[in-house]
Amino acid sequence: MLPTLIAMPGRRAVPDRPDNAAAVLRAVLHRGPLARTAIIREAGLSGAAVSRHTAELLALGLVWQPPEHEQRPRPGRPRIPLDIDTSHHVAAGVHIAVPRLTFSLADLRGRVIARERVPRQSHPGAVLHDVAARLPGFLRRYAKGRSVLGLGVVTGGWVDVDAGVLVENAALGWRDVPLRRVLQPVVRLPVHVESHARALTHAELLFGTVGSGDLLHLFVGNAVDAAIATGGALLHGRRYGAGSVAHLPVPGSTTPCPCGRTGCLQVTVADRTIAERAAAGGVTAHPDLRLLLRAAREGDERAVELCRSRLGMVARAVRPMLDMISPDVLVLTEAVTLHLPQLLPELSSELGGAGDLVRTGSFGTDTLAVAATAPVLAAVYQDPLGLRTSGSAR
Repeated sequence: MLPTLIAMPGRRAVPDRPDNAAAVLRAVLHRGPLARTAIIREAGLSGAAVSRHTAELLALGLVWQPPEHEQRPRPGRPRIPLDIDTSHHVAAGVHIAVPRLTFSLADLRGRVIARERVPRQSHPGAVLHDVAARLPGFLRRYAKGRSVLGLGVVTGGWVDVDAGVLVENAALGWRDVPLRRVLQPVVRLPVHVESHARALTHAELLFGTVGSGDLLHLFVGNAVDAAIATGGALLHGRRYGAGSVAHLPVPGSTTPCPCGRTGCLQVTVADRTIAERAAAGGVTAHPDLRLLLRAAREGDERAVELCRSRLGMVARAVRPMLDMISPDVLVLTEAVTLHLPQLLPELSSELGGAGDLVRTGSFGTDTLAVAATAPVLAAVYQDPLGLRTSGSAR
């Protein structure tokens, strides 16, 4: 039997900035367990508003409070803390990458409950059929009766969130794929599509450790893209095109790009490109980034130098962005610094005075699983009362 499916409203505009109920929920997320008096201070709302929204969030199963008999007696008015309720709801997601699909479930704190990886087929129609076919079994195995708030579908490249369309992902060779229109009627869940750079930026702002100031997030895999956040809100651009960095020039690179130019960032530093260089140089038996990283961890200097070279090229390409945006932090999500964190100073050194801004992403080996569920969780934390359209969450 499938777990209960609690649908967010069908695609509707979700505000960039949270409403009052969302302010209460986010205060509990970031500071909880939190008494109502503290929520009033954190959210900047009246006591009456906090009481009203707390009752709504309790009814929806988004927050909880310990039974009164578990509280220690204290003089004066009781101060029963609220915390995020992770027992009733989960977010589902699928990350579509070049080599594989990653299915995942996460709780309301963004913690990964389950993940499964399967090889990716080449044609987008076959991939989406595969997602729809595998998802029910995945939910039966891991959701364990908890309500599923939606399905995140995340991939690299240019994703139009409002239309639910993957406009272009050159690494996959896909254009104009209507992800939401194909999947939503089949999986019978709200489908939230997003690029992986923006999805991970949502996750960093909600659950990460990098802070909440102006942020530039750079994702480097087979696809290379970026996201920009200021004041806790993401910059979207026309049709969500902001953050397209695949064709930034890399000084000194002569790698040909399908766009007709040479030295574009994505083709120069992509996982596949670095893996092919390793195989061509005899560092690995065949093109496989995992083999290159293993050789580097085992001390092969040729492998280490290839990894250093990638970080240097990334730094030279994005340095003008740092000068232009002047963010408080640059979050880098990519395989070399994940598996060889001792090489991060190589990137910082190339960035000169901006090097002290660089942080690695907060989610380690869970990165793709977190990214997949992040669009669903971001929608919940922006518009928690949207759940009311489905009736009681209990």
